Amino acid sequence: MSGVPDVRRTVDAVWRIESARIVSTLTRMTGDVGLAEDLAQDALVEALARWPESGVPRNAGAWLTAVAKRRAIDGWRRRDRLDERYRAMAHDLSETTDDEWQPIDDDVLRLVFTACHPVLSREAQVALTLRVVAGLTTEEIARMLLVPVPTVQQRIVRAKRTLSAARVPFEPPDPTEWTDRLGAVLGVVYLIFTEGYAATSGDRWIRPDLAHEALRLGRVLAGLLPREPEVHGLVALMELQASRFAARVAPDGSPVLLGDQDRSRWDRARIGRGRAALDRADAVGRGRGSYGLQAAIAECHAVAPSVEETDWERIVLLYEALGRLAPSPVVELNRAVAVSMASGPAHALPIVDRLTEDGALRGSHLLPSVRGELLARLGRTDEARSELVTAAGLAANAREQAVLRAKAAALRPL
Repeated sequence: MSGVPDVRRTVDAVWRIESARIVSTLTRMTGDVGLAEDLAQDALVEALARWPESGVPRNAGAWLTAVAKRRAIDGWRRRDRLDERYRAMAHDLSETTDDEWQPIDDDVLRLVFTACHPVLSREAQVALTLRVVAGLTTEEIARMLLVPVPTVQQRIVRAKRTLSAARVPFEPPDPTEWTDRLGAVLGVVYLIFTEGYAATSGDRWIRPDLAHEALRLGRVLAGLLPREPEVHGLVALMELQASRFAARVAPDGSPVLLGDQDRSRWDRARIGRGRAALDRADAVGRGRGSYGLQAAIAECHAVAPSVEETDWERIVLLYEALGRLAPSPVVELNRAVAVSMASGPAHALPIVDRLTEDGALRGSHLLPSVRGELLARLGRTDEARSELVTAAGLAANAREQAVLRAKAAALRPL
């Protein structure tokens, strides 16, 4: 039985990599997102039962998809629903192909647009997409959205039921409907990237597979909607942030923070692509939206030789503009960090204290983490240590916990 843990790890890895494509293929087949995910989960259970004896198949994703398709067909048989769709789909259990031109010919992106259907609330759209497209757990989604786990679970269940009740088809929306769903689609694509850039839980600091899939989806969107500046802005932001991946993790897997990164390891090709995408967004001539502004902030970091030589004054201005356009406590917290670099920690601490009083980030490790850094720079060592210990207790990512505890331990009384 020694191979069972290895098989379980393999199944987990396959699911992380292939889940979005498996679920999107099954959704296209069944027309039901909820049923598709259930079938995929059933196939995982069968894999755990069979692979320890038979071995892991060469194309594990295709094996899971085929098993799930057979389960769907068996269900149709049991319900005596042998209609034309069943006969057409059962003809070929390998890969479903479609020779007809489709406005969106990417199954995963089609799944994103389906999950972002206007029949769902924005909160439900985000939760469902993060679950079925990114394959995130409800715990991970809850930490990303700063809401309780039961709330996320309820949103996902209700979203699946709503799509089923509304008979929402798994097909590309008419191009005239794209812009109505675009804000939600861009939002969830960036959330997927964010989880890849800085994992909210687990023992890995970054999850490149998620980040690269989000970037791929962004590029597909940019090809579909070349006159939408925010699409290019999002691609620019992801390219610029992804350029730091090689420098963000030490050989032992521990995080390397921005101030300690070897900037010679930043991917200059990605930086070039990110800046070109930002230029394309600007060329549309409609001004920068929230993603364009965030990309401009990332560009400031990308072109700076060091932390000290970064144009922090410009970053503060960009965060002020972003805060007016898309206000959020996280944006305000990031503005506080920029203010501390531009004008000193004494100017930034009142901003953080106001956020503490508001309670919008209660339960998040981000606020005590930043507050601890500011207090340390002000020489208020005991308070800083307390804040950093609190932040470590709130962080769910093991790597981030270790960094915060090390910072707290390094503080010595004056």
